[in-house]
Amino acid sequence: MSNSRPSIPLVKVAMPPREKLMPSLESVLYSGMIAEGEFVYRFEERFSQQFGLANVLATSSGTAALHLAFLLSGVRPGNEVITTSMTAEPTNTTILQVGAKPVFADVDATTGNLSPSSVESLITQRTKAICVVHYAGYPARLNELRKLADQYGLSLIEDCAHALGAAYDNQPIGSVGDYAIFSFQAIKHMTTIDGGILAMKDPGKVSEARRLRWFGLSKGVPRTEVDITTVGFKYNMNNVTAVIGLNQLDGISPILQRHYDNGRYFDQMLNNIAGMAPASVDSLSKPAYWLYTLLTDDSDEVERLLTSEGIMASKLHRPNHLHSVFKPFVTPMPELEIFYDRLVHIPCGWWVSDEDRERIVSTLKRG
Repeated sequence: MSNSRPSIPLVKVAMPPREKLMPSLESVLYSGMIAEGEFVYRFEERFSQQFGLANVLATSSGTAALHLAFLLSGVRPGNEVITTSMTAEPTNTTILQVGAKPVFADVDATTGNLSPSSVESLITQRTKAICVVHYAGYPARLNELRKLADQYGLSLIEDCAHALGAAYDNQPIGSVGDYAIFSFQAIKHMTTIDGGILAMKDPGKVSEARRLRWFGLSKGVPRTEVDITTVGFKYNMNNVTAVIGLNQLDGISPILQRHYDNGRYFDQMLNNIAGMAPASVDSLSKPAYWLYTLLTDDSDEVERLLTSEGIMASKLHRPNHLHSVFKPFVTPMPELEIFYDRLVHIPCGWWVSDEDRERIVSTLKRG
């Protein structure tokens, strides 16, 4: 590896300035109110306003939010959820957690996102929901998926863990589905150390979601007077992580903009290199570029080339159907095989300077 220049990581944790974050953290830590409380509710309100989403609840993780979305969608043992294998594993282990069957649809080989035609071919009487992941921050074809969900009476759940700040057809990502989830795990665009958001199209679902988030209990009602009617979970966010989140929201816009600017730069500069092409971005999409997706004729060689120059590159995720736990649900996915074989993710985030991105392009052009 070249030692003359610093390495460029594929992912990196972003935190607010110490002089801003630490006093607010100290204040809440010694306030006597560190569990779910006012700071959580402020964070929910701010997030809702900043990202154009209604009926928002903060959770302990994106996975917790997804579990709640499946339950609120009525997904139960024996149901099927049409989903993607090209995602982080919790998208689909959560389907197993509710006792349902993940049905893997194929993807578009130029984006890694769900193919609406494949989704439609897999709908049965047992199908309860479609779970769409905006892989690497590139929006899936939401208009077509929304139409399918409406036509067949299914819930559409957007997994936006990679896609904070993205948009599709001038709509904020997460606003098209019946439910949407966001993740604030350490290496996402924005972190609260761990945490998540559940957004709901139907305001009538909010009170049920709140109860499911807190053991099945209603917050604010004396414990001697409440009655649990449905088993819930401990999926609430706490005031400490919410304070981190509030500080993060103050600085998230330039971070998201830098991901976007770097992504558009790569789209332009990598478009005419033999043997490789950027993932496609249609005219309706504004990607979040959590990871930059490059498609190549020899992904292993491209990874080696970049690594030799101190530039981290990786496929990062493993298609879920390759895990033993999902083997019973494997179906042919020829487009996913093409996508994964060609896939290389390259650094694209807020830490990638103008010089860094020029260095990445120069390395790829030489290779």
